[in-house]
Amino acid sequence: MARQRSVFDIIGPVMIGPSSSHTAGAVRLGALARAVFGEQPVAAVISLHGSFASTGHGHGTDLALVAGLLGMRPDDGRIPDALAEAERAAMAIAITEADLGEVHPNTAAFVLKGSDGRTMRVQGSSLGGGDVVITDVDGFEVEVSGELPVLLVEHQDRPGEVARATKVLAEHGINIASMQVSREKRGARALMLIETDGDVDPAAVATIAAIEGVSAVRAIRAV
Repeated sequence: MARQRSVFDIIGPVMIGPSSSHTAGAVRLGALARAVFGEQPVAAVISLHGSFASTGHGHGTDLALVAGLLGMRPDDGRIPDALAEAERAAMAIAITEADLGEVHPNTAAFVLKGSDGRTMRVQGSSLGGGDVVITDVDGFEVEVSGELPVLLVEHQDRPGEVARATKVLAEHGINIASMQVSREKRGARALMLIETDGDVDPAAVATIAAIEGVSAVRAIRAV
């Protein structure tokens, strides 16, 4: 069944800036990268690719990505002052250009650092009309649009890990919309990405985090 067009599809997002893909989408991309990371980073290196690199400064893409990392929405009036806002928030920002290979032209890669020194690399693209997708998390190929809540489970690749996590969700009445599982190699580090029809409650997150072999769990609300 074809998706019904909404007012958003017709007139575009409510936003600050000249371009839905380079500005509004960039804010959402930064916000989604922040959500995947699990906290507001204390430092971020943002690499711009393709059209983001060539025309992004004129469209305010760099400011929009930083605004998203700060938790702003596309219609936030502070977006033009995002770098100053980042300085006030003690978030160190470095913006570079990079060839990220055969990816969407509106792509950015974030290397994020947390207050405890933890780092994560998140890569994603702005697809137009405010739609975005995260395509890579620390080398794992993923597809996260931010349209549904997502549970990220980092774990060791071994028999039963996926079944134990999904059993907890079933016990809490949480329906799975889609699921992706990736691993570095057999028996090594792995990642479960579970999209759900509703937010995953903290009790379920805590139970999954306590499963032997699970190293980290993050519940991401739709953005």
